[in-house]
Amino acid sequence: MRIGLIDVDSHNFPNLCLMKLSAYHKAQGHQVCFWNPLFYFDVVYKSRVFTDTYSKDSITVRNAGQVIKGGTGYGPGPDLPDEIEHSYPDYSLYPQYSETAYGFLSRGCPRGCGFCIVGGKEGRKSRKVADLSEFWRGQREIKLMDANLLACPDHESLLLQLAGSRALVDFSQGLDIRLITRDNVALLNQVRTKAVHFAWDNPDEDLTRYFRQFLEWTSIRNPRLRRVYLLTNYGSTHEQDLYRVETLRQMGFDPYVMIYERPTAPPITRHLQRWVNNKRLFYAIPSFSDYEPVKKLLGGGMEMR
Repeated sequence: MRIGLIDVDSHNFPNLCLMKLSAYHKAQGHQVCFWNPLFYFDVVYKSRVFTDTYSKDSITVRNAGQVIKGGTGYGPGPDLPDEIEHSYPDYSLYPQYSETAYGFLSRGCPRGCGFCIVGGKEGRKSRKVADLSEFWRGQREIKLMDANLLACPDHESLLLQLAGSRALVDFSQGLDIRLITRDNVALLNQVRTKAVHFAWDNPDEDLTRYFRQFLEWTSIRNPRLRRVYLLTNYGSTHEQDLYRVETLRQMGFDPYVMIYERPTAPPITRHLQRWVNNKRLFYAIPSFSDYEPVKKLLGGGMEMR
């Protein structure tokens, strides 16, 4: 059979689902390549991670016997069959990322945040789904996509696997600051990382004691390598957003502003994101009120909400 693959989002980040489908079908002796409208395909897979807000599916397939759509961008759907889910990914699909391994050691998250699909899709309990060897074979870098690794009962043994790899590990979805302990931070200290990522999404939840505790235990001394995602435009006021930014900076963390449904965000929130996430601006202009676009915005009588 001829199998066609469509990465609906783009090729700017490897699509793990397509890599596993490719590996599985190649093992069956099938011909696999990215879809081309000029040739006939027996089956075409369209994989989409992001929703319409970030990724539009404008691709019409007329040259295939069957078209199968999947991924969170299309909404809830069946998981890959186990024999495909646990295939070693076909990294040859994205040769520009050949020195990086992508995968999940755990799935699920107990938090159930309203803005996040993980609880509904993967379950409200974090559980181990793989060992590192399932998707890593000596690559220099590892990108973990686990939603809440520290909530997994097996997280300490999984951290040991990551530490033992000596690869550079990116906890791309962040770690849950509320679940740190002296023991798991000691294990994190053994993992080679560019930076650690946490999140402070709920402005009504005071997480400062956890961040201070982490500072006491971590061996990461550069504040810019201690990054914290901040969700905005999800029920928070501008004052609450700015408080989290300033509190984290004062404690020695590097905030990074995420905007929920950016097209609906007020101008002040978009300015806050630009100021915080452009680190040259953020460290050169200590106060948001001194940021020139904000001076103009407030000078025009715009309310901050």
